[in-house]
Amino acid sequence: MVFGADAGPSVDPPAPAETGATDGNLTELYEQTADSVAKLRVETDAGTSQGSGFLYDRRHVVTNAHVVQGATDLTVQFSDGAWRTGTVVGTDPYTDLAVVRVDSVPNGVEPLPLAESVPRPGQPVAAFGSPFGLQGTITHGIVSGVNRSMRVNGGFSVPDTVQTDAPVNPGNSGGPLVSMDGTVVGVNRAKEGDNIGFAISARLVERVVPELIADGSITHSFVGIRTVPVTPSVAAENDLERATGIAVVETTADGPADGVLQAGNWTGTSSGGVPSDADVIVAIDGQPVHSQEDLSRYLMLHTRPGETVSLTVYRGGQRLTVDVTLGERPSPT
Repeated sequence: MVFGADAGPSVDPPAPAETGATDGNLTELYEQTADSVAKLRVETDAGTSQGSGFLYDRRHVVTNAHVVQGATDLTVQFSDGAWRTGTVVGTDPYTDLAVVRVDSVPNGVEPLPLAESVPRPGQPVAAFGSPFGLQGTITHGIVSGVNRSMRVNGGFSVPDTVQTDAPVNPGNSGGPLVSMDGTVVGVNRAKEGDNIGFAISARLVERVVPELIADGSITHSFVGIRTVPVTPSVAAENDLERATGIAVVETTADGPADGVLQAGNWTGTSSGGVPSDADVIVAIDGQPVHSQEDLSRYLMLHTRPGETVSLTVYRGGQRLTVDVTLGERPSPT
């Protein structure tokens, strides 16, 4: 995996709508949420497709970038049944988030607030959207895991992803994954097997969407490394006491980490061997790095291109700190 992420200028999210505690009552949750969820009809040169979204502020709907990709005509329908003209104002292929401006919003419909904290595994959630075009659908389940990652274009991944067993089907993409207090914990994106769905976290929405509204795009930090997890065999090969962190196995030529981080040499075959003499990253700016997801999440949520981060690494069994000035992710291929 080649890591990179973004951080745009700090922009306050929209003020949360007032919501009442539902105490696990899905009927109440539906009544307070469904009107703020939209169905999107997208015309492209290849045909017509549908997706979902939710009201972020009085003029903008958040959805997935892949839902509106290539749109030549876009209409948005809320629960009042009227079709409204939508205009794509910004997309980000690296988080699969997009923002659509609508020409009007039904009276009394309020934006959905974003969750201020990371959801907990086991926490009840509900997925809203229009699976297979069935508008106003709610499904429910729990948060199955957090800090997951999803692959996107260019060999990168979306970090800080929420895993859920709430059913997510075609047409749900872009709709909100909502906790029982009515706050959005994620944006539904993908289903990868029975009872395994993924949503882009509210923290990424808060990070990316304001910049899409302001500028139409967002830049992402780029380190330019490929890493593998540190297993016991990798730890032994690199003189580590514990199997923790991620081992650098490749640096991008002339990239930010080139000449700063040391990539390992493979012993055995690349499929069955382990890297030796590799820098092993265990922290970034003092924050522990146990996995690839930890590094990618930190870069995306807390850095921007041009900033310098401090990486704590083990090299030849010795602990040291190196500084890397972050670049900007290349355009997706």
